[in-house]
Amino acid sequence: MIPRLLPAEPTARRSTLLRGLLAAYAVAATADLTALLAGSSAGHTAVKPVLLLLLAAYAALSGGPRLLTGALLCGWGGDVLLLVDHDLAFLAGMASFAVGHLCYLALFARYGRPGRDPRTRNGRTALGAGYALALVGTVALLWPDLPAGLRVPVALYSVLLTVTAFRAGLLGPVTGLGGALFLLSDTLIATGIADWPQLPRPDFWVMLTYLTAQFLLTTGVLAAATAHRGGTPAYREERI
Repeated sequence: MIPRLLPAEPTARRSTLLRGLLAAYAVAATADLTALLAGSSAGHTAVKPVLLLLLAAYAALSGGPRLLTGALLCGWGGDVLLLVDHDLAFLAGMASFAVGHLCYLALFARYGRPGRDPRTRNGRTALGAGYALALVGTVALLWPDLPAGLRVPVALYSVLLTVTAFRAGLLGPVTGLGGALFLLSDTLIATGIADWPQLPRPDFWVMLTYLTAQFLLTTGVLAAATAHRGGTPAYREERI
């Protein structure tokens, strides 16, 4: 059996398309954040539905796992639903994001490599304890200020989100940071719902952390999937 390296997907044309999709995502994200800084709700409403579609297209054309594309499409569904100012739309959007988190958790379980070094295990134990304390403290503080109908759904979603943030570290620091930023973004949303004091232009900070989180999770999962296949994005091995 002689290993032969063959040009793999992405081809040169596909590589150009992938770079174009990433550039389009960066441009759209910049436009959305600029609209939020300028206080343009119309601009935000126009651009927001495009963002995760571009990232999902990038993940799919990169040959990424279907679960990754599914997670990003669930994020797109949540983004669109949260544009509607109604409690039912908010709950539906949260449910869409929850399904996306389940997709991410499945990906982390598939490609994650828990460290066997005792220091690594101790570090993850400490990180898990920190996330658990943050979860309990945040939910306890938010609970009395949340609308009664949203308390239980927000608490349950917070548990799922925290687990996702913690497990993201199994794929490395890139996805670990992505998971942490996703948690921060949704926590900022929750404090807004609870009518806590906010930073200036709060939606800007929500979207900045969210868009960065989704990008980091996407690139981290794609890198882990490539490593799992034992190749690089440019070549694959065929045995003859």
